[in-house]
Amino acid sequence: MCYHQGMAATATPTPFANEPFTDFTRDTERHAMQEALRLVHSQFGKRYQLIIGGERYSAKEYFQSVNPARKGEVIGYFCKTGIEQAEQAVQAALRTFDAWSQVDPGKRADVLFKAAVIMRRRKHELAAWLIYEVGKSWVEADVDVSEAIDFCEFYRREMLRLAEDQPLTRMAGERNELVYIPLGVGAVIPPWNFPLAILCGMTAAAVVTGNTVVLKPSSDAPTIAYKFMEVLEEAGAPPGVVNFITGPGGEIGDYIVQHPKVRFVAFTGSKEVGLGISEKAAHPQKGQIWIKRAVLEMGGKDAILVSSDADLDAAVEGVAAAAFGFQGQKCSACSRAIVEAPVYDAFLEKLVARVRTIKVGDPQDAGTWMGPVINEKAFKKIMDYVQIGRGEGRLAVGGEPGPADGWYVMPTVVADVDPKARLAQEEIFGPVLAVIKASDFEDGLRIANDTDFGLTGAVYTTSPRHVEQAKKRFHVGNLYINRKCTGAMVGAHPFGGFNMSGTDSKAGGRDYLLLFTQAKTISQKVS
Repeated sequence: MCYHQGMAATATPTPFANEPFTDFTRDTERHAMQEALRLVHSQFGKRYQLIIGGERYSAKEYFQSVNPARKGEVIGYFCKTGIEQAEQAVQAALRTFDAWSQVDPGKRADVLFKAAVIMRRRKHELAAWLIYEVGKSWVEADVDVSEAIDFCEFYRREMLRLAEDQPLTRMAGERNELVYIPLGVGAVIPPWNFPLAILCGMTAAAVVTGNTVVLKPSSDAPTIAYKFMEVLEEAGAPPGVVNFITGPGGEIGDYIVQHPKVRFVAFTGSKEVGLGISEKAAHPQKGQIWIKRAVLEMGGKDAILVSSDADLDAAVEGVAAAAFGFQGQKCSACSRAIVEAPVYDAFLEKLVARVRTIKVGDPQDAGTWMGPVINEKAFKKIMDYVQIGRGEGRLAVGGEPGPADGWYVMPTVVADVDPKARLAQEEIFGPVLAVIKASDFEDGLRIANDTDFGLTGAVYTTSPRHVEQAKKRFHVGNLYINRKCTGAMVGAHPFGGFNMSGTDSKAGGRDYLLLFTQAKTISQKVS
């Protein structure tokens, strides 16, 4: 296998700017989205194959991807990958690595540039798949696709920066270089909740730095992953650079994580699965000659702290958006509102009134703000936590299932929750918010930090002293002041958390690509 090297075809890129979100108040955009939904719906029920070394393969067994808003509506059928095919994928990536790792970084960056162009052209179509497959609203789906485009554009530019001469201290009689070289074959295991953006970000980072990938998407969102593979193929990614396998994560996921020829694992998902990957990756296998690198972004028990001097209307809006956007199914979602005692009752009254205005329903409807949760298992888990909340606090609003045709849970607020209660400590990953009373700002910070996690947090306050206290003592990877704790933007808010929230990988930041490379120093004696 041979790839031509040389300078990239594209000109020096302009400075990075985030992809604009679609304005669905415009008739043209609204009609385009409706047409995309019709187009995508007409493609339901297809069988999708594995993609290994550029070739399509079938499997003995298939599983269904279903629409969580309409129980029983099948999006598509996907292969249950066996061990033999997983091994085939690893070997394809391994064979491809030697050639791909030597391709000029500019040409690798060109693949990301072309992928961004293609996703921009197919933006409504890709968003439609997200609406159907994981229940995103129009706005949430559009944001997901926009973030995927941002990752391609940002990491493209970052690769070009890393490929430049790196500044080193001069030494007389020597010519010294520092270069960043790829690691090898990587296992990329993305989640279902940002099934295009996060999948694209982890894969793009791995590929542009010269690695090859075995990509195993979530079984709840395989269709959008297959569509991303189509994008990569059209963008000119050579066969074998990304190898696509599907199926339940237990057996196949463990196999590729533990494989002695897999050099790194990039994972986003739950704390429990992430810790399992960390443990498995740390144990060297026979024939393994490296310490396997694990890039892990896990869960959160994120809090918004509302000071007694805060703008309560702004705080209520921020909490509602962060707690119930995409049904609370974000690792960055606000699951604890910590409110100072003097404004607790007023805040709660305003919040309950705001939550009652949230429209819950089928996300195909442009007016829907909150759709279904991802599947029956999630639905049952969330409803179990609602019952726990009834015993641990006071149900202020919600607490019941939504429309019966899908896996809907109404937005739920439980007030007067003790900071040590299960509802205040355990990640629910659904539209359930615990409201906790703090005696003062110091007490609020103590409560906010009293968790195993440390992903995102926010503070609403007009006090400069409180702002400085939060900056120094609110122990999270992403802290926001007077805004919601969700909605990190590539380039502006490098994303990743502390403690059990992961390895603080800072996706969308200037040091992220370093996680997929190793630095090599070259010193040559000169006369």
